[in-house]
Amino acid sequence: MRTILSREPLSPLVVKTTILAPQIALAAQPGQFVVIIPTEKGERIPLTIAAADPALGTITVIFQLAGATTRLLSSLPVGEKVSHLLGPLGVPSEIEKFGRVVVVGGGVGIAEIYPGVKALKAAGNEVVTIIGARNKELLFYESELRAQSTELRLITDDGSSGRRGFVTELLSEAIKDKPTQRVIAVGPVPMMKACCDLTPGIKTIVSLNSLMLDATGMCGVCRVKIGGLNKLTCVEGPDFDGHLVDFADLTSRLGTYKDLEKRADDHICRLLGSK
Repeated sequence: MRTILSREPLSPLVVKTTILAPQIALAAQPGQFVVIIPTEKGERIPLTIAAADPALGTITVIFQLAGATTRLLSSLPVGEKVSHLLGPLGVPSEIEKFGRVVVVGGGVGIAEIYPGVKALKAAGNEVVTIIGARNKELLFYESELRAQSTELRLITDDGSSGRRGFVTELLSEAIKDKPTQRVIAVGPVPMMKACCDLTPGIKTIVSLNSLMLDATGMCGVCRVKIGGLNKLTCVEGPDFDGHLVDFADLTSRLGTYKDLEKRADDHICRLLGSK
C-alpha cells in the first residue's frame, strides 16, 4: 500500500502521480483531499484527489512543484512507498442538478476541478468549463475536461493557446450568455477572489488552499474567516461560499512561512543536486 505506481509530468511545473491506496480510492468523493508525508523526515502536505479508481485501488494527485516537499515527493521513484498517506479528508463537494454551472480552473486548479466537472455532468447539469494558465506549456487536462463538459473554453495569459487574457474574462462572458445557477472557481487566491467579484447574485463556490497541519480539526492552523466566523478548512471545507470568504485574511495567512519555505526549498535542492 501507498506505493507510487506512476508519475507523469503534465507541464514543467505540474506532476501527476498515481498511488496504490485501495481504501481511499473506495471512499473518495469529488472535492476531498489526502495528506501525504513523502518520507519520514518530510512535511505533511494536503493534495486534492484528482481521480480515484476503486476497481484498481488507486488515487491520482496532481501537484505543482512549489516548495521543498513537493519537490521531494516528485523525486521519489516509481515503486517507492510514501511514508504516510491519510484520507479521504474534507467535506465532499455539493453535487446535484443545479441547471447551468460554470466551472473555472486556473493553474494547478485545473486538476482539482476534474472530478467535480465529471460528477456535475453526470448529475445532469449543463457544465461550461473554463481553464486558464500563463501559457500553453502550463495547460493540461484539456481533452479530459472537454470530454466531461458541455463546453470547454480556453485562455492563456500570453495567447499561446485559446484566447489571450484571463479566466475572469471568459467567466464574465459565460454568465452573460445564459442564466447560470452556480459558479465554481478553483485556483490561485487572487483568481478565486476576482471570480467572486464578478458573480454577485450567483452562488459561487471556491476551494481554499489554506495552510494545514494535522488535517483533523485539532490544531487550527487551517482556519479561515467565512462570513466573519472562523472555520477549519480541513473538516469544514475545503469548499466554501466564495462571497463569504475573507480573502485578505487568507492571503496574509498563506504568506506566513514564505521565507522558511524558500530556505527549505534551497536546502532540498542542494541535497538532490538539482541546483
